[in-house]
Amino acid sequence: MTLFSVETPAAGLTPRPAAAGATTWPTVWGLDLSLTSTGISNGTTAEAFIPKNLTGHDRLEFHRRSVHDRIPEETSLVVMEGPAMSAGYRPGVEEMTYLRGLVKHDLWRRRIPVAVCYPQHRIIYATGVANPAKGHPANQRKTIAKGMVRDAVIARYGVPCEGRGRYDQADAVILAAIGLHWLGYPLAVVPDTHRRALDNVAWPENVPAVAQ
Repeated sequence: MTLFSVETPAAGLTPRPAAAGATTWPTVWGLDLSLTSTGISNGTTAEAFIPKNLTGHDRLEFHRRSVHDRIPEETSLVVMEGPAMSAGYRPGVEEMTYLRGLVKHDLWRRRIPVAVCYPQHRIIYATGVANPAKGHPANQRKTIAKGMVRDAVIARYGVPCEGRGRYDQADAVILAAIGLHWLGYPLAVVPDTHRRALDNVAWPENVPAVAQ
């Protein structure tokens, strides 16, 4: 019996051409960690790791191992989503803290630089504003905003994010795009309203050598 699933709707997409003057693109991964559906993307493909009925340490280890196995040793940068400052101490917050720590430590052991991008800045890079669904009823804004980010990913990057983990996949694509932009390899031209999000990401102290 399979205890987890991996959704890979965007497999097979043709990678985008390298930036002007460059022969290869750096390897950057966006990582939207979640206890129920972790989104991961390299900017041109996206998938979601879903642990199904695993709980506790088994679930934490599933996500840690899945991320470890997907992200190669030669990765230049990982952009990980940070916690929502408004989350408070709800059920699951402590376990999510453990998960972020496990994954960050595993990346540190492999000498892979990590940047942390908080949710509002990911949304800004995707849509230009932190609360794109502000005009909708308060109880619908979160879901509508997720859909708006997903729509932006499909329109701008051509990555189809489908299935149960579609919003996590879309978030991961945006995180990867942010990292590539910071290194000097933007996947698409975005206006200043979007680009300002880069100023609020916690970037690693040591800039990867691949940065232009």
